Amino acid sequence: MNPDSPRVRKIIHVDMDCFYAAIEARDNPELRGKTIAVGGARERRGVITTCSYEARRFGVHSAMSTARALQLCPRLIVLPVRMEAYREESRRIQAIYREFTDRIEPLSLDEAYLDVTDAPHCRGSATLMAEAIRRRIFEETGLTASAGIAPNKFLAKVASDWNKPDGQFVIRPDQVEAFMPALPVKRVFGVGKVTARRLKAMGVTTCGDLQQVPLPELLQRFGSFGQRLFELCRGIDERPVKVSRERKSLSVEETFSQDLPDSETVEAELPALFQQLTMRLERARQKQGDERALLIHTLFVKLKFDNFRITTIQTGGTAPELDTYRELAREAWRRGERPVRLIGLGLRFKTAPAPTAHQLGLEY
Repeated sequence: MNPDSPRVRKIIHVDMDCFYAAIEARDNPELRGKTIAVGGARERRGVITTCSYEARRFGVHSAMSTARALQLCPRLIVLPVRMEAYREESRRIQAIYREFTDRIEPLSLDEAYLDVTDAPHCRGSATLMAEAIRRRIFEETGLTASAGIAPNKFLAKVASDWNKPDGQFVIRPDQVEAFMPALPVKRVFGVGKVTARRLKAMGVTTCGDLQQVPLPELLQRFGSFGQRLFELCRGIDERPVKVSRERKSLSVEETFSQDLPDSETVEAELPALFQQLTMRLERARQKQGDERALLIHTLFVKLKFDNFRITTIQTGGTAPELDTYRELAREAWRRGERPVRLIGLGLRFKTAPAPTAHQLGLEY
């Protein structure tokens, strides 16, 4: 490799397979091979957090209402969320990551980016490191993970889905140009259903199609996101792995089994939610280890009415105050003056300026 040529990164994206559901099946062998899901009860208008691959064959997926999931799969076994058990397994998995690199960006309890550009393990091979990490996870937790290996975060995440479950896929730097044209645009980071429909109306369904659209046209049609589309459809993603993910907000919410008919009933539910919020804030500060890093500047209330319309109202504040949330809730309710199905309380933190990204590099 020419020492004067730019180096590129070695990124691994690790994604646990059906994490919550897999933990439940591991802890209760009678559930193995069955259609199981983790989520809220149908009676409380719950939603599915995750489900087993057996349940997915019936069309069940995360974020689906539990009621709908049970219509699709009447024998679905819906289990309550055991968040502390999932956090404990996540901590064990994070410890395995740290044996290979200290450049880790957790996305959630069950997935993370690892920058192993300069890691010396496995003769510097990111592919071998991913295999070793997945093997260690299975040996120590009994859970399977899938991984993607690529020169950037976008491609690594695409690759981690390629051989699921319990597999991995590598996209080497010299393979990117050939790999991208056939990739569906719906797999591009940031392309949701609406953008996908707009692109399809333009005759664009693959990244190869998207590569034929000039940048000025993308900017005209999609604004600043057009630049991202232009880059990502070519496999370009300069985002570094962020070792420290700054918390920007914290909130709690509850969906009620019976709609709350008026403002007074809404206010009666606030103390319990407020207690949950302050407990979460205290845990976050203990985890952060520095209260100065979690300075509050905004308090907000979210209401979802029975017609599914959502309104959010906020005000400045440096600490959570129940009376302030009461005032916000009253004003939010006056915007709809209808029964309420969901209440959320939250706060936002002051954020530090984002660091300037710098280019890293690698040899595969």
